[in-house]
Amino acid sequence: MPPAFTIAHVQTSADQGELRIGGRLTLADAGPLWTELRRLETSAAKGQALDFEMSAVERIDGAAMALLASLRAELHRRGVKSEFVAAGERVQRIIHLYGGDNVVARLRRRRPLRTLDQLGRATVAALHELKLVLAFFGQMVVSGAGIARSPRSANWRELPSTMERSGADALPIVVVINFLVGLAMAFQAAEQLARFGANILVADLIGISVTRELGPLMTAIVICGRSGAAFAAELGSMEVNGEIDALHTMGIGPMRYLVLPRTLALILVMPMLTVLADLAGVLGGMIVGVWSLDLTVLGYLHQTARVVTIWDVSSGLVKSVVFALAISLIACQQGLSASGGAEDVGRRTTSAVVVTLFALILIDAVATVLFRLAGQ
Repeated sequence: MPPAFTIAHVQTSADQGELRIGGRLTLADAGPLWTELRRLETSAAKGQALDFEMSAVERIDGAAMALLASLRAELHRRGVKSEFVAAGERVQRIIHLYGGDNVVARLRRRRPLRTLDQLGRATVAALHELKLVLAFFGQMVVSGAGIARSPRSANWRELPSTMERSGADALPIVVVINFLVGLAMAFQAAEQLARFGANILVADLIGISVTRELGPLMTAIVICGRSGAAFAAELGSMEVNGEIDALHTMGIGPMRYLVLPRTLALILVMPMLTVLADLAGVLGGMIVGVWSLDLTVLGYLHQTARVVTIWDVSSGLVKSVVFALAISLIACQQGLSASGGAEDVGRRTTSAVVVTLFALILIDAVATVLFRLAGQ
């Protein structure tokens, strides 16, 4: 079936042309109409004019008018003057409705942000996120005080299962990673220590570094990747699916029902995982000491017990509790801030892991400096 419209290109002067359009222009013929328009408009060059002569148009609907207005705007941006001329009263009203007689604004080229602009925007965004996290921490403290006054208002039933998922299920990977870290550190130090005849000092190196720094930190990083990401994804999915709003409707605060059980579970399991991580790291160093440095098992363990103090272990445990609080706080805050859909849940989960990793390193550095200034 032939289209119900006609188009002809007429060159009225050296730098002036017209697209004479007639008939009925409707959505049904939008495909052929656009193809023909694109074929004819290529003849117009920059600095010339190509008008749409509309006197023979009997009928035009919104879809066809939108195509013509879009083509006119594109011509203007290419430097080709174009207007709708000789249109009847009814057609002119549609032209005006779809902006066919508006002045076409030039598209502004998007300039890339300079380095200082990017740094400034990143700083403002980081400070805004810090503000949200601190506000979330305040809400958590208030909810914790409320639970202290009324313990039955907390969701204690979720605590054992959360401890199992965050603690028992994470135990194999925590032990393996810390064992390999102790093994690798001992291998790196073995050659240098053997050169000076200080083989036994490998126990000092592994014992102190693992209990003070690496054990708590590596455990926190693993928990951040496992439990922190899981918390953010779970709460984010509940937020975008309307489950958090349902809790509010039923008079149940998400802070008491969802956040505090997860926070308390991490605070309880992190010290236990850290102790096992310390043992795994010492075991990795001991294997290298016995295999490469001709040490005995009893000699290595005796040297470790002589050098590693109660403070070394307890400082690592204190760090682990702070790490657990930071992981839960940031992950839950990011999860409850999700909106829109699955894309934002993924973005918030990624943000939770990245921000938490940075916070863990920062907390570890600050704690180490404070402990050193305190003479420990």
